[in-house]
Amino acid sequence: MIQRRQQVADRERPAAEAGPGWRGPNALFAPPQTPPAEDAERAARATLRAQIAKLENELSQILADRFPFIAAPPAFGPAPAAPPAGPRLPGLGELERSRDRLATRLQELRSRAERRSENERRAAELLKKMELEPGRYKYYRVPVRDLGQSGCGVWEVRPRLGLIGMLAGWWELTLSSGCP
Repeated sequence: MIQRRQQVADRERPAAEAGPGWRGPNALFAPPQTPPAEDAERAARATLRAQIAKLENELSQILADRFPFIAAPPAFGPAPAAPPAGPRLPGLGELERSRDRLATRLQELRSRAERRSENERRAAELLKKMELEPGRYKYYRVPVRDLGQSGCGVWEVRPRLGLIGMLAGWWELTLSSGCP
């Protein structure tokens, strides 16, 4: 292996000798200098965009998991004015308002999902009781949609063998065949 030495131009020259516009050998690769105010605004924008993206992901995740039982809440606030012509960057205030609207919608959607889960839990408990003691829950009905299942079937306690079963006290839990 052979090593060669090359002299680098201006390596030995001090910066004062290089001239007033000389910024060093790596000046082409250095990032441009930006004022601190622009850096702070850029960082604030990036933070707000990240928060908005996280809220949108959570909102869509809840909607996807609970569809079709929970619909998206309507957008709050007045309708936005006509957008200006051409591309533009939203200001910090506009990004903050978008984040706050999304946070409000997400909070509403979480409360809807919690109420729906509680209703499904109660319906499942009632179905379990109906299964254990059908004679106590005569003619009770629990739609499968109340259990969080798709379809249009209904669990119902009915007399076995019709009128004879009703007079004899023979009750059973049955699932309807589906949609009419």
